[in-house]
Amino acid sequence: MTVEAVTRGRARRALRRRTVLTVLGVLVVSMYAVNLMVGKTFYPPDDIIRVILGERVPGATFTVGTLRLPRATLALLAGLCFGLGGVTFQSMLRNPLASPDIIGISSGASAAAAFAIVTLQLGETATSTFAIVAALGVAMAIYLLSFRDGVAGTRLVLIGIGMAAMLESATSYVLSTASQWDLQEVLRWLTGSLNGSTWGETVPVAVALLVLGPVLLGQGRNLFTLQLGDDMAAALGVRLELTRILLIIGAVGLIAFATAACGPIAFVAFLAGPIAARIAGPGASLLVPSALVGALLVLTADFLGQYAFSIRYPVGVVTGVLGAPYLIYLLIRTNRAGGSL
Repeated sequence: MTVEAVTRGRARRALRRRTVLTVLGVLVVSMYAVNLMVGKTFYPPDDIIRVILGERVPGATFTVGTLRLPRATLALLAGLCFGLGGVTFQSMLRNPLASPDIIGISSGASAAAAFAIVTLQLGETATSTFAIVAALGVAMAIYLLSFRDGVAGTRLVLIGIGMAAMLESATSYVLSTASQWDLQEVLRWLTGSLNGSTWGETVPVAVALLVLGPVLLGQGRNLFTLQLGDDMAAALGVRLELTRILLIIGAVGLIAFATAACGPIAFVAFLAGPIAARIAGPGASLLVPSALVGALLVLTADFLGQYAFSIRYPVGVVTGVLGAPYLIYLLIRTNRAGGSL
């Protein structure tokens, strides 16, 4: 292969990546705008802009400024968090099943929230904090249990699935003891919902993304190198365990804060990475494309859940319907290939 051919190949991949990022960015901004404009009452873009700038617009100030804007912003931020956190795990462990909502991290946050609401009778802020700490604890427990001369992706996935099953059983027991009022509150944590979103829930997610997002992006080169295998990564100068710990803390932190704000929106972290890999192509980091895909999935699913059906569905129900068939397809494909998880 000549130098010119290599150069042309790199140029084509770079052009494809820029095109994909541009298209995804435009789609995310467009879907965000649609979520602000469309509803029982349609508001034109100039009204939306005036509300965002702080002007009082009859009707739009409350509908857009109080109801739609926090909801759409939380959907955007949570999607970015889920997409970025999910692809980090999948890339680090070289396994498409190594997603936080498959290996038990989201289940840990949900179980902790259910316990905090039903048993401890904690308030909203305390429950969110409890869920974040629990998600971090579950992630570290899975990591330590799967560590044996390094961390193998298959071993971690299997331990995580077992952990998720135990946590879901614990959640079911807590639900069986819950009062009707507490049950309604817990269900938001189990399905994933953006109903009643407020700026108080949105701001912590934004702060987490601003703090932890750069940590993951800064480790992007090391993350890409880890996909070559531990031996190759170590030979290229990557400090394996330190890099993994930074990646796990950053990814779990993003997932935990997003889950604390809107519940475990099913399969977004699981789907964002594979979709981004398919459209972005090989040879580049998937962190930013996956984050944009995650945001697009949550914004689109929330819009469909509100207006595409005769009744309104929580966003987690819509993403669950989209993600479950892909999980089944992935398991069938892996089985036919004769490979392991």
